[in-house]
Amino acid sequence: MSTTYLIKNASVLGGEAADLLLRDGVIAEVGSVGSVRAEGAVEIDAAGLIALPGLVDLHTHLREPGREDAETVDTGTRAAALGGFTAVHAMANTDPVADTAGVVEQVWRLGREAGHCDVFPVGAVTVGLRGERLAELGAMADSAARVRVFSDDGKCVSDAALMRRALEYVKAFDGVVAQHAQEPRLTEGAQMNEGELSGVLGLAGWPAVAEEAIIARDILLAAHTESRLHICHVSTAGSVDLVRWAKSKGYPVTAEVTPHHLILTEDLVKNYDPIYKVNPPLRSAADVEALRAGLADGTIDAVATDHAPHPQEDKDCEWAAAAMGMLGLETALSVVQHTMVDSGLMDWAEVADRMSVRPALIGQVDDRHGRPLAAGEPANLVLVDPEAKRTVDRTALASLSQNTPYQGMELPGAVVATFLRGTATVLDGKLA
Repeated sequence: MSTTYLIKNASVLGGEAADLLLRDGVIAEVGSVGSVRAEGAVEIDAAGLIALPGLVDLHTHLREPGREDAETVDTGTRAAALGGFTAVHAMANTDPVADTAGVVEQVWRLGREAGHCDVFPVGAVTVGLRGERLAELGAMADSAARVRVFSDDGKCVSDAALMRRALEYVKAFDGVVAQHAQEPRLTEGAQMNEGELSGVLGLAGWPAVAEEAIIARDILLAAHTESRLHICHVSTAGSVDLVRWAKSKGYPVTAEVTPHHLILTEDLVKNYDPIYKVNPPLRSAADVEALRAGLADGTIDAVATDHAPHPQEDKDCEWAAAAMGMLGLETALSVVQHTMVDSGLMDWAEVADRMSVRPALIGQVDDRHGRPLAAGEPANLVLVDPEAKRTVDRTALASLSQNTPYQGMELPGAVVATFLRGTATVLDGKLA
């Protein structure tokens, strides 16, 4: 039988305190402090803690199948639970690529077996991520995994005709195409953000226009097809302006930003440390400011981690040969608290909106995740201590990889407990 939990005196969405009773996978009761009783329930003193709906990540690389040396579904979802996530969307650039019903079902079943959080596979847009012909979109949508998000992330669907066909195809089942916006001809050999610093360091530049040109094109394609477009990891001020314009026109466009693009800048590349090599690259301080403003005003819909684990040998090498990507699941909420909440740009209810409610809507999992903390709703929630502080230690992370850019950095906030359908996957800050 499942354990019944009585969470006492938690600040719901950072507002008034309440008691929450979790029983049989749902929130059975929510009441004023001291009003909820339950014989035999495990009581959790949540005074000073904030209750949020379980976080939902639209952009997670779990690496399995094919790169189990970097991450597995089990280790990646352990990291997710420790970060407060109850659902993650697993990107398609595995080996083999998740471009068939068989592969997405394999990832989905591995997530169910691990049990730390729900895993929703993302299907590839094109066969093998090669950008030549559409993958089995309908078969993946009809599979047990019920795929609704499709992306060639890591590569751009650069062919406009193919992108149009993908947008038209997914309309049949209310799917969404999540685009990795990178014009390949403008980024050949690119190593970092294009600007004065790239010239000083002698590294090939990655211009903002390479991202913005694809976003502009795809916004117009989404408007033409009346189909849903989601833009992965926006990183420039111009990209924010384009998304804001699209929303002002009522086009079906959503966007995400990563935690690392909210806090880190291109200046960190000065020492040539490959830990800071990422796709898209770290941008200027002005871009970071625009991204924060776009997230605060709702132009950017979601924070998505782009959790990208790599084994040590893929990062412990010269800059040009190093893999692109950073870990993100276990530190995402702390980075958002530091950059958005503690700075006064957002409150905790808005954090819940950008890290749970809207991502669940975009990923079409809003019947299970991103729900209100109310009686009768699924008991997917997280308890956060906003006053805690921790120094990031890469060796203590649950991920198989250690490529965190926050090593040694003090970050605010800590996940105290994570509940998946009323079962504690994390309790007292540790895996349950």
